[in-house]
Amino acid sequence: MSSGLGVRARVLRRKPIEQLTHPGSGMHRSLGVGHLTMISIGATLGTGIFVVLGQAVPAAGPAIVLSFVLAGFTALFSALSYAELAGLIPASGSSYSYTYATLGELVAWVCGWCLILEYGVSVAAVAVGWGQYVNELLDLLFHFRIPDALSQPPGAGGVVNIPAVLIVVISMLVLLGGAKGSARTNTILVFIKVGALVIFCAVAFTAFKAGNLKPFFPLGLAGMSAGAATLFFSYIGFDAASTAGEEAKNPQKDLPRAIILSLVVITALYCAVALAAVGAMPWQQFEGSEAALSRVLTDNVSGSIWPILLSVGAVVATTSVVLTVLYGQTRILYSMARDGLMPSLFARLSPNTGVPFANTIIVGLFIGVLAALVPLGALADATSIGTLFAFGLVNVAVIILRRTRPDAPRGFRVPFSPITPLLGVAFCVYMMFSLGAITWVAFLLWMLVGFVIYFGYGIRKANV
Repeated sequence: MSSGLGVRARVLRRKPIEQLTHPGSGMHRSLGVGHLTMISIGATLGTGIFVVLGQAVPAAGPAIVLSFVLAGFTALFSALSYAELAGLIPASGSSYSYTYATLGELVAWVCGWCLILEYGVSVAAVAVGWGQYVNELLDLLFHFRIPDALSQPPGAGGVVNIPAVLIVVISMLVLLGGAKGSARTNTILVFIKVGALVIFCAVAFTAFKAGNLKPFFPLGLAGMSAGAATLFFSYIGFDAASTAGEEAKNPQKDLPRAIILSLVVITALYCAVALAAVGAMPWQQFEGSEAALSRVLTDNVSGSIWPILLSVGAVVATTSVVLTVLYGQTRILYSMARDGLMPSLFARLSPNTGVPFANTIIVGLFIGVLAALVPLGALADATSIGTLFAFGLVNVAVIILRRTRPDAPRGFRVPFSPITPLLGVAFCVYMMFSLGAITWVAFLLWMLVGFVIYFGYGIRKANV
């Protein structure tokens, strides 16, 4: 009986906010609000538009525009909660750290395990998309494509996806150089990809046909919801700025600003691009289209330069996503290892750069193998469900901390709490149940593995 009570006490133990922030962690505080905003945009903008759009449009039809709005609205509630908690608990662990302070160690582990799924698998998925756009660009420029055997994973007509491995390794090497240098590289990439999407909108709208939007709901509201659930993958990453809590110069003020500003920019661009795309090309023609935006321009707009420019933008966009989401993954593991829930190797910092060196190499190589061998579709939905679960926990954490730490200094406060975070939870649950049964099975199996690791290792090693 006492043993059972001991286990219960361990899984429910919480970590004080002051211990989670680790002001003397050894990481270098070098990132301002501009860097943080660009990390958030870099981790998000491009994934859904350049990679997943071709899969989502057949599910929703022209209502894909509202699918983006619904997915963005769902993300907004969680973004507000992230903004409050990022300023209150500026730790590298993001929502893992927030739940550790509010819901206890077991829930924190579950959240962290979901974040590993969110960040790690989404890096692999975007790396697969990067390879597709590299092939598209090579075809447009030189009428040459890397053979499927070397550019597709097993199950998609190939043996190994070498381009996907290449971009993961390149990003890993950039991250090893330090947070500030990585942030500068990402900022350049973000400006290029935003410019590419603006050019796409300007060109695609010249071929806009109102008839392509009729009927607007060919697959009903259920189709719009299914499209939103798939497209939620495209909002994964706005929380990446919160993983820079210990490398931000002024995290209490800058993190909330960066999170909210990035989500506004991302949603506006996504909706504009989606409207331009389905207005220029009938939604039925998106079926099976991997490089959907390039096809819109190639088939519906005169001038060979536009698809080339867009493909360059797509390569840059997905490069930026891989770089910034890989950054977030390493910081999540760093925080979990520092708390004892993961091996200490993941928490060792380079004395010169303040980067978790071994962590970055191990994660980079593991994700490279995943990207080389797993198809995109299987990765995207699995990532969405893990993200939605973690987002729901963040909303709950806001409600709890308002009660337990009402006087703690906050750089930003969620308006109309607890209504707003409760709506955030409701939207996350709704979106989770819009995903398919196979995705749920994969998620539950992932959770089962996580519980085995926690009760076999983490519960004994945690240093609370």
